[in-house]
Order: sequence, then C-alpha cells, then structure tokens
Amino acid sequence: MHGSEPPGRREARKADRRRAIVDVAERSFLERGFAKTSMSAIATELGGSKTTLWSYFPSKDDLFAAVLDQKIAVFQNALDGALIPTEGTAAALTRFGRLFLAKVLSSSSAGLQRLIMAEAERFPNLGEAFATRGPERVRARLSRYMAEEMAAGRLRQGDAERAARQFLSLCQAGCYLDRLWRHARPIPSEASIDADVTDAVDTFMRAWGPDAK
Repeated sequence: MHGSEPPGRREARKADRRRAIVDVAERSFLERGFAKTSMSAIATELGGSKTTLWSYFPSKDDLFAAVLDQKIAVFQNALDGALIPTEGTAAALTRFGRLFLAKVLSSSSAGLQRLIMAEAERFPNLGEAFATRGPERVRARLSRYMAEEMAAGRLRQGDAERAARQFLSLCQAGCYLDRLWRHARPIPSEASIDADVTDAVDTFMRAWGPDAK
C-alpha cells in the first residue's frame, strides 16, 4: 500500500508520475496546440483521473510552465559548463553557441517556438511563460558571463545584457531562421551550425573584444 511506503520511495514515485504527466503534456501541446489540448485528454492518456492530474498541476497554464521548466533545466546546466574560463572568450562563446543552436534547432524546440508564435496572441500568458522560462533565463546567464569577461578585461566595457542580446542574435542569423519558418527542411548539419557560430563569434569579438572601439 502507498501509505506504508518509505518517504523516499513515495517521493520518487511522485516525481516519476510528475515527469510522465509533463512528457505526455509536451507531446500533446506540440501535436494539438495549446487551445486544443485539454486536461481531460491528458488524464485519459495517462490512465488516471482529472482530480489526480489537478493535484499535480492546478491548471493547463501550470502544466505548460512545467513543460518549459523541464526542457530548460538540463540545457542550462550544459550552458554553465560551456562558459568556463578556459581557452579564452572566443572558445567559450563557441561552445555556448554550438549548444544553443543545437537546442533551438531541435524538432521539439522549433515546434514549441512555432506553437508560441501561433497562439500567444490568444493566450498572452503562454508567451509570457515562454519568455521568462526560456529566452530570458538563457540571456541572463550569458549576461552574467559577459559582465565577468568585461570585469576581467577580456571584453571591452559596456552593457553586458546588450552584448548578450547581440551575440544570441548573431548565432540565430543563419540556418536558425530557415529552420523556424521552413518546417519541411531537415535539421541543419553540424557543419552548418559550426559555420554560423564561427561567423557569430568572429563578428562579436570584432565589436566587443578588448581592443574594439
């Protein structure tokens, strides 16, 4: 019986159940869109009741936020590892850029971004949740790195957030836009990603390197 379970096992079972709910919800959001995804349908697919589902997530908005949080958590840890101060600023930004582009070019991430753009006008909370949990978290992490590099003299002094915004935009100036709008195209190759990141880092360092004016 669940009531006699050790607390650790009970918490692990709840965590597993929560992950299963989020996985089903992500698939449903991507396949049906936000408007056509219902809590009832998710509960049916999971084989449980709406009451059980609501005990984990009080609303569809909360469930969508959990999907975003799950997607960004592992990604943020990887980005932290990329921004280690070894081999110089250009090397760190290259590692970061490759991870960033590979993530936003993946099928699930590209599909999620299309979903947000299609439904954010009808569901403003959707766009707000995506912005605060995805792009803003990534930009904030990169901004902290830029500020550290400026303080160390490895980048010229300036607005660290502006520098972060510009680098992210440079990374997305090539194959990312084709991937976002042209659904039928395959995921860009590593060579295409590397070329875009190399161009982004080169352009960025010309503007923000320690000798830039």
